[in-house]
Amino acid sequence: MKFKKFFSLTLSVFLFCSLVYAEKITFSAGTMSGQAGSKNTTTKLSGNAYILTETMEISSDSIELSGEDYRYIKADGNVVGKNLKTNMEFTCANLEYDRESKVASLKGSVKLEDKDNDVKASAQMIEYNQETNIAVLQIGINLTQKDNVCTAAYAVYQKDQQMLELSGNAQIKQNDDTFRAQHITLDMDTQEITLDGNVKGSVKDTKQIAETDGTNSEEKSENNQERKGN
Repeated sequence: MKFKKFFSLTLSVFLFCSLVYAEKITFSAGTMSGQAGSKNTTTKLSGNAYILTETMEISSDSIELSGEDYRYIKADGNVVGKNLKTNMEFTCANLEYDRESKVASLKGSVKLEDKDNDVKASAQMIEYNQETNIAVLQIGINLTQKDNVCTAAYAVYQKDQQMLELSGNAQIKQNDDTFRAQHITLDMDTQEITLDGNVKGSVKDTKQIAETDGTNSEEKSENNQERKGN
């Protein structure tokens, strides 16, 4: 017998589910409303919405869970989250997460931080695959790691391999050195940079600077000795 249940709660609610994906979900909110069917469910959390799975922790103004066994999670407004498996933290305006494919789509002033490798990135859109540990960044990208400041229109960050691919007005700054090309690959472990297509750049001659500084120091020393002699 098929049935539907409608409910609205105005208090903090905690729900524990045994799911097809062998994962337990815990969530809470000021208000919860939705409908439940025999196979597909839809639940909306509003007001300090919070959800915790075995791999993801998300808080937002509102969160919607839908699909069979709450496969899909959608969060809107002041989204703050953490991937507990890969130690990646993020903030954004909107999030969509597929618990089966383990793919999260982040949109709107996205900030992503890889705590394990001290990598910080911002973009308008980021798609992160939890299974492959690969993040695809689009539009207005700024990524920092060690002395590297990387900008581009499109980028692919591979967390496990510590490789970064940039394209579309790609640029990497390392202190006073700047590298530009249509496509740039950065090995974040070795700091090796590969440039391809319309390559440009500028590198400061540190040896010349050191020699200049040494000359200036000698001149200053001589001047000081002359002053003392006078």
